[in-house]
Amino acid sequence: MPADLPLSVWPTAQQNARAQRAGRYLEISGTHPAKMLPAIAARAIATYSAPGDLVVDPMAGIGSTLVEAVHLGRDAIGVEYEPPWAELARANLRHAASQGATGHGEVVCGDARRLPAVVDPAAVGLVALVVTSPPYGASLHGRVTARPGQGIAKSHNRYSTDPANLAHVGLAGLLEAMGAILAGCARVLRPGGYLAMTARPYWSAGCLVDLPGALVRVGEAAGLVLYERNVALLAGLRDDHLVPRTSFFALEQVRKARARGVPRQVIAHEDLLVFRAPPISAGSATDATVVRLPQRVNDPSARRAA
Repeated sequence: MPADLPLSVWPTAQQNARAQRAGRYLEISGTHPAKMLPAIAARAIATYSAPGDLVVDPMAGIGSTLVEAVHLGRDAIGVEYEPPWAELARANLRHAASQGATGHGEVVCGDARRLPAVVDPAAVGLVALVVTSPPYGASLHGRVTARPGQGIAKSHNRYSTDPANLAHVGLAGLLEAMGAILAGCARVLRPGGYLAMTARPYWSAGCLVDLPGALVRVGEAAGLVLYERNVALLAGLRDDHLVPRTSFFALEQVRKARARGVPRQVIAHEDLLVFRAPPISAGSATDATVVRLPQRVNDPSARRAA
């Protein structure tokens, strides 16, 4: 990676996620297992696009990117694989319009791996900005309800029951799919357009998976150029200290690791990877593109448990 890439830290969790969505999104939006923080989407849209621009999210979920885009005077197109989430994104766009959002948004139910064929052909090559995030596994998301004397009950932790959903295909399958999605993004972006993608490292089977690093390689293989690598904080800033916004699941993983004698820390940020489309289209990745799996950092507890 070039040493001169700019680095910045975005204070995107000054309010917790629930407060960021209160009144701006329908209450039922909380049932989606993994939602982008509205402040991250809004910051990316304000930074890398202008009023009147077209913004796309190929994995739209409840429509966080779309809602923030229309509130900022951009037009937006979202693609969502699951029909219930697509309809919820449409409902959130209608809610945004009722609150005075000036941009226009629409949602297409389809497969992001076929992005150029799914969106309106008139939009191909005109998109100023793509804002998105890949899905994570069920171990990192959901809601918990305390049950006295019975522990906790976990709910709303599945994107769907469809085994073809990218949340269920494993790391290698996810990276392969992201290669197709990012190649599609490179095709729909206008020359010099931006793609901003959030991702975070995560622990799996005692190893730290460098998902952001893997996605950098996938994006470059898809014909995009890495422009910035920023940090979106998942903690609030208060004077000289941080206010944790840690989820139950992240805390649970850390507590279990420490109980095994591993001094693991909570991951309190998202990597915000920013790519640009070349000024002149250089084509897209071919089916023969080889994508390396992300580096894994060994956790001593995994060796002890083996």
